[in-house]
This record gives sequence, structure tokens and C-alpha cells, in this order.
Amino acid sequence: MTDDWRQDRIGSALRGENPAVLRKLAAGFAVIGDVQFLPGYSVLLVDDPPVQRLSELPKSRRLAFLSDMDKLGEVVERACRRLDPAFRRVNLEILGNTDPFLYAHVWPRFDWEPTDFVGRPVWLYPRDRWSDGQYALGRQHDAMREAIGEELDRLAS
Repeated sequence: MTDDWRQDRIGSALRGENPAVLRKLAAGFAVIGDVQFLPGYSVLLVDDPPVQRLSELPKSRRLAFLSDMDKLGEVVERACRRLDPAFRRVNLEILGNTDPFLYAHVWPRFDWEPTDFVGRPVWLYPRDRWSDGQYALGRQHDAMREAIGEELDRLAS
């Protein structure tokens, strides 16, 4: 499979062609992040491609999206706690500065992070963390993908 799905993340998720999708939720798709320098980084993609802002959703869909964000945050926390005893917390963010659709970031944080970054926003990490191939999503993250998926299934049942 090529990386064409990255050009249309939501459309490819709707078509079942986005390999980063973990599960479909009520108002979006839980996906594992492209970079994993903080293992377990996940994203909630809205399931309606033209929606750019939370305020564009009707109130019921807005609440469903926020509930999905809460759910994804909880399961990332559970999975990370299970796989890494140095897990500290989860940061949830809706920023919308890069892609023209609504999405939320779920960033796990760990005690092993460099002290210069542990108390600061993830966005202040050096740029090489975002582009270094060793942090790119790959098979080495299968255990985390599986753990997050299991937790999503457990929470849904």
C-alpha cells in the first residue's frame, strides 16, 4: 500500500483504506499517530471531511466528538500504563493549525522524557523527533496498536 491515504486521511478512513485507523468511534476515527517518539500518540479524526472546527458540528455531534476524545485519552492511558511503568499522564489537544479538518491529539507523557521537555508542550520537542525515521510508525509499534485497540474494545463492551 502506498502513502496516498495520507493525502485524504478521513476519506481513506471512510473507505477502509487508512492503515492507521484503530477503530471507528461515534463521531470519528481513532488512529495511531504517524510519529511515535512518545509511544501511544494517537489522533481522533472527525468522520465528516469538510468539518474544520469543533464549532461547525451540531451540538450533539460536538458532544459525541468530545466524548470520543475523552474515550481515546482514557484508552491510551490504560494501554501506556500497561506497557510502560514510566507512564505519567495524557495530554489532550485540539489545535487545528496544520490540516484543514477537525482532529484531536492524544499525547502520552512519560517519566523518561528529557527534563527540558517533560513539563512543556510536545510541540517544543526538537524538529528531528518529527522526521527521524526511528520514530516513524511501523511494525515495532504493533504491541501498542494492539493494546490501544483492546482497550477501545473493552471500553465499548
